[in-house]
Amino acid sequence: MKRWLNLLTNIGGFKIAQNYKGRGRGPVKAEDAHRINGRIKETVVRVVGDNVEVNIYNIKDALAMAEEQGLDLVEISPNATPPVCRIIDYKKFIYDQKKRAKEIKAKSAKVVLKEIRLGPHTDDHDFDFKVNYALKFLKDGAKVKVFVFFRGRSIIYKDNGEIILLKFAQAVEDFGKVESLPKLEGKRMIMILTPKTK
Repeated sequence: MKRWLNLLTNIGGFKIAQNYKGRGRGPVKAEDAHRINGRIKETVVRVVGDNVEVNIYNIKDALAMAEEQGLDLVEISPNATPPVCRIIDYKKFIYDQKKRAKEIKAKSAKVVLKEIRLGPHTDDHDFDFKVNYALKFLKDGAKVKVFVFFRGRSIIYKDNGEIILLKFAQAVEDFGKVESLPKLEGKRMIMILTPKTK
């Protein structure tokens, strides 16, 4: 990398090489999102919070009120006139924000879809083996697409395929429920299972 930057410098790309390092501050931390205590620059602020009479205060009085309660003065609405500050425990506030963001992310997490393939004449041992895989996937929170593949003329056994899929759904009913019933699509009969929510 250093050699590449030196090469750029030597062939007239000095500006690119010089500006490559240290461009910007990087990601903004949650702590940087609010000004607290002595970092609040305003002379008058509107103070809100528990055990506080909502009013406009001189910054020194607002800081004294926060200190008296053993809490922080946090600027929560800097664009208001005057800016709004809340008296809170700032570390707890940041912790709660991060926890909420994590929960939102977990809820919007991508749903994983696992596939399990069966045949119209799958034997009991193979069937049980695949049921165990499906149970593991469902316990991990993944959806399971189970399908019976019909090779060549085996399409005449489509009733067998439906019976196998329904038997499969019954075998995993403690952990999964049927989202879509068996449906023939070309040479495959497909059924979708979704994890049961507790």
